Amino acid sequence: MSVIDVLFPPGASQRDWVADGILAVSVTLVAIVPYITLFTIPIDYSALYALSASFTLPLALRRHAPLAMLALCTLAGVFQLLLIPVPTASLIAVPIVAYSVARWVAGHLARSVIVIGAFASVLGPMRWFAGFDNNPSADILFWGACLGAVLTPYAIGRRTREVAESRAAQVQAAEERYTLLLAEREQQTKLAEASTRAMIARELHDIVAHSLSVMIVQAEGGRAAATRKPEAAAEALDTIAETGREALHEMRRIVGVLRSDPGAAEPPNYAPMPTLHDIPDLVHRTSDRARLVVNGTPFTVPQALSLTIYRVTQEALTNFLKHAGPGAHALVTLDYGRDALTVDVVDDGEGIENPTDGGGNGLRGMYERVTSMGGTLKAGPLAGRPGFRVTASIPFRDNTPAPARRS
Repeated sequence: MSVIDVLFPPGASQRDWVADGILAVSVTLVAIVPYITLFTIPIDYSALYALSASFTLPLALRRHAPLAMLALCTLAGVFQLLLIPVPTASLIAVPIVAYSVARWVAGHLARSVIVIGAFASVLGPMRWFAGFDNNPSADILFWGACLGAVLTPYAIGRRTREVAESRAAQVQAAEERYTLLLAEREQQTKLAEASTRAMIARELHDIVAHSLSVMIVQAEGGRAAATRKPEAAAEALDTIAETGREALHEMRRIVGVLRSDPGAAEPPNYAPMPTLHDIPDLVHRTSDRARLVVNGTPFTVPQALSLTIYRVTQEALTNFLKHAGPGAHALVTLDYGRDALTVDVVDDGEGIENPTDGGGNGLRGMYERVTSMGGTLKAGPLAGRPGFRVTASIPFRDNTPAPARRS
């Protein structure tokens, strides 16, 4: 805490000035009026009025500058002890001063009012009752009463300050928790949005890239065979039309998800849901140069795992069509193991030196899909011979499923 904050505690308002000013004027009137109307003592009243006012008017600073108030009241008290041999009504300001210092001054500086009060509690009675017979019991009583007028309001003021600080700390902690909660929610929202965007981007890439690749290959093949074998051109056009309809259907489903109500009772599917059973048709539609081999007995697997294997196969075949060359062949191997489901797509084409030269969205999407399921993905050119291989293996999270019964 800075020196300025100690001398002038923060938080005082214009209303505090008004309240403290009214308090100071009221206490001053209480300290002076009785001598005007009731009391008659053999002293200079002009000095009494001046000293009483100098002792009580600093109360106007109790909230804005409590240490300055204490210094002014202490100085006025010293002059009262020197010039007035009797206690005055202005001493009613002593408890207010003690409480104000304890309430608004932080740290050990607040104890200065106790030190000053302790000296005043001894010097005051000694000055006021110097002409009386010495009575130790009476002296102790006077000292205790004067000291109690300082200690009691001081204790109340410190307790009030501690309660206020505790409440302020609780409010600050609650505000920090609320701010942290808002930040966490915002971060979770951003992560959810990023995850959704990545998911939709993968689906769009897989759907559009594969469908367009198939359509381009079929169109080029149909054009080459149109003059020699017209029926092959018709078959190519049929394949192009079917692939386009499927791609359009899947795109409409994704657009429907984007336009759906977030508060719907049933969460929307963020992608079409092809399964392992669609892989043979996928291989067949991709090219007559692609072949599928299935090892093991097919069984029911979770929908997410089935979709992931399908999308990896789809993307690997898309890369085969784009980069392997017109004379290359691809072999898709689907292996139903005891602990994992593995798909291996290998071709004997020319390939490319850098598989990410097209942006890397395909391989990155495959990697994100497989790793999110706890699996591994290996992709790269074959060693020692032309070709490219993509292998994805995803373990089963539960026990090995039982083989599906066939009717």
